[in-house]
Amino acid sequence: MSVTFVEKVCVLGAGSTKYGKLADSIADITTQASVSAIESAGIDPKDIKASYISNVFGVADKQVHIGPVLMSRLGIPDKPSLTIESACGSGSVSFREAYANVAAGFYDCLLVTGVEKVTHTGTEWTTTYFAYCSDFFYEGQAGASFPGLFASMARAYLTEFDATEEDFAQVAVKNHDNGVLNPKAHMQKKITIDDVMKSPVVASPLKLYDCCPFSDGASSVILCSEKFAKQHGGDYVEVTGSGRGGSPAALQGREHLTTIPSTKLAAADAYKMAGITAKDVDFAEVHDCFTIAEVVDTEDLGFFEKGKGVQAVREGRTKLNSDISINPSGGLKSKGHPIGATGVGQVVEVFDQLTGNAGERTVKDAKIGLTHNFGATGASCAVHVFQSV
Repeated sequence: MSVTFVEKVCVLGAGSTKYGKLADSIADITTQASVSAIESAGIDPKDIKASYISNVFGVADKQVHIGPVLMSRLGIPDKPSLTIESACGSGSVSFREAYANVAAGFYDCLLVTGVEKVTHTGTEWTTTYFAYCSDFFYEGQAGASFPGLFASMARAYLTEFDATEEDFAQVAVKNHDNGVLNPKAHMQKKITIDDVMKSPVVASPLKLYDCCPFSDGASSVILCSEKFAKQHGGDYVEVTGSGRGGSPAALQGREHLTTIPSTKLAAADAYKMAGITAKDVDFAEVHDCFTIAEVVDTEDLGFFEKGKGVQAVREGRTKLNSDISINPSGGLKSKGHPIGATGVGQVVEVFDQLTGNAGERTVKDAKIGLTHNFGATGASCAVHVFQSV
C-alpha cells in the first residue's frame, strides 16, 4: 500500500470513564469521556472541527444518532459528526477514519469518542445483541454465540499445537495482574490459574474466567495535525502506522481456525507505513475478548511464530516489562469491553503510556506502542502504530 499524506497525525489528548456497570446514561458517559480528552489536550471545544463516534448498540439505552447530541452538549452543535459501527472493532475503525481525514488535510483537529451502555439489559439480551455482530444467518440464528465460536478456535488450537487449557488460563491471570494496576478497569481483581480452571464452563474448553466481561464505558481522544499539536504545546504522540483488513464473516469460511486473516493484513499495512517490524514494538493493546484470542493475536501480529504464543505466555514473556508487554491496561479481559469504546480505549492506554501517565503499569522506556482491535471473530480489524516524540 503506497499512500501520500499531507499531514502527520498526532494524538494530543485522551480521556476515559471507568469501565464496568455504570449508572449514567449513554449520552452522559459519552460527554464525560469527551470532556476529559478535551481537558487533557488543553484545547477549547471550539477548536474541534468534527467528531467520529463509535457505538454499536445505542438502541439499548434509547439513544442512537449520538454524535449531534454530543456536539450540542459540548457547545458546538454546528460541527459535523459521524457514528461508525464495525462490531467490537468499531473504535479502531472510527479512529482510522478520523486519522485519514487529518492526514489528508480535511481537518486539523478531531474528536474521536467510543461508547457503549448495555449492562442494564441483562446477560440474556446483551448476549443476543452481541450475536447480531456475527454472520447471523450461519452462526447466530443457529445458536452459535461468540463464546461458542471462540471455543471452536480454542479447541482447534489445542488440537493443532502443544497447548493446554492452563496456558489459556495464564493469559487471564496475567491480564488481571495488569488490571489491578488500572484504576479504571472493570475487573480489579487478582486471580489464579486454579480460579480460572474451576470457574464454570461457558463453552468448552473456555470457562467463565477465559471470557471478558460485558462493560459500560466511554473513551475519547483528540486527533490533530502535527502543526496543531505543536501550536498547543501539550504532550502528544505521533500515529505512524495504520492498517485495516478483513476476513470471511463466518468461521466456516476460513482456511484455518487458528489464525485471523484480517489481523495479518492490517498489521502488514501498519508496519509498512510506520517503517517498522513486529520486533520494534515495545508494548501492544490487543483484542483479548477471550484468552484464546490474545494467543492468536500475538502470533498473527508477528510477535511470536504460529503455535508458539502459548509458550511465550508459559515463559512469562508477555507480562508487564518482559519481552513485550501485552495488554498493560488489563485488556478486554480485565479492563473490560464496552464494545464501541474498546478500540478508542486502547489508544487512550497508548497515549498514557507514551506520555508517562500510566502509573504503576508503566512500560519502562517504551517508545513504540501498538493497538489491535477486531470485530466479531475478526471479520474486520484495524491496527495502529504510535511513537513517542
